[in-house]
Amino acid sequence: MLDTRLFHHLVSWLGQWPTRRPLHVVGSERRILPAWDGQVRPALGVAAPEGTVLSVPPDRVAAVRELTDRPLDDLLAALPAAVGDTGWRTYPAVFRYSLAPTPLPDAGQWVPADDPTLPAWLRPFGDVLVARDSDGEYLAGVGIKRHDRYGHELSVGTSPAARGRGLARRLVAQAARRVLDEGAVPTYLHAPENAASARVAEAAGFPSRGWMSYGVFKAE
Repeated sequence: MLDTRLFHHLVSWLGQWPTRRPLHVVGSERRILPAWDGQVRPALGVAAPEGTVLSVPPDRVAAVRELTDRPLDDLLAALPAAVGDTGWRTYPAVFRYSLAPTPLPDAGQWVPADDPTLPAWLRPFGDVLVARDSDGEYLAGVGIKRHDRYGHELSVGTSPAARGRGLARRLVAQAARRVLDEGAVPTYLHAPENAASARVAEAAGFPSRGWMSYGVFKAE
C-alpha cells in the first residue's frame, strides 16, 4: 500500500495519482507556476510499475496526448516543443523515496543557505545540512527541495577532495530523518547512469523500486 504522504505529494506535484493506464497525460496549474526555486517546470512525470502520469500545462494536454502513441524515447524528445519550450530537453531520473532511512551516524550541521562559506549550488535552498572538516572548510552538503507539504526532495553534493569517505550517504540519511520528522516523505532523484549517486541512495535507505521521473528543463 502506498504511503499516504507519498500519495498526497504525487497528487499535489503532478495533479493526479495513481493511474492504471500505461501513460496518462493530465493538466495541472502547477506547470505554469513557479516551483520551489522560482523556476517553472512545464512538464513533469512519474512512472511506477502500474503506470505513468505525465503532468503538463492545461492548455497543452491535447498536444501532448497526440504524442502518446509514439515510443517513449520519441515522446520524451518531442515533449519540450509540445509544451512550448523548444530548445529545452526532457531529462529522465530514477525516482526513489525512503520511509526508513539507514541509521547512519549524523555527519553535518544545519546552517542558513546564505552562509558565505557555502558553494553556490546550495544558495537556492533554505537551511542546508553541511559537513565541514576540523578547520571549518566545506566538505559536503544537502539541500531540500520542498515541493509541497508532503514531499521533499533531497539534493546532495560532495567536494572532490572529500569523496569516498561516506559523507554523502550519512548526510542524506540525516536529512531524510528530518524530513520524516516534519511529516513529509523524502525523495531522491538521480540520472540513470549516475552509479555513484545510486550507491549513495541505496546506502542511505532509498531503495530502487523501478520508479522513474521525467522533467523538461533548460538544456545544460
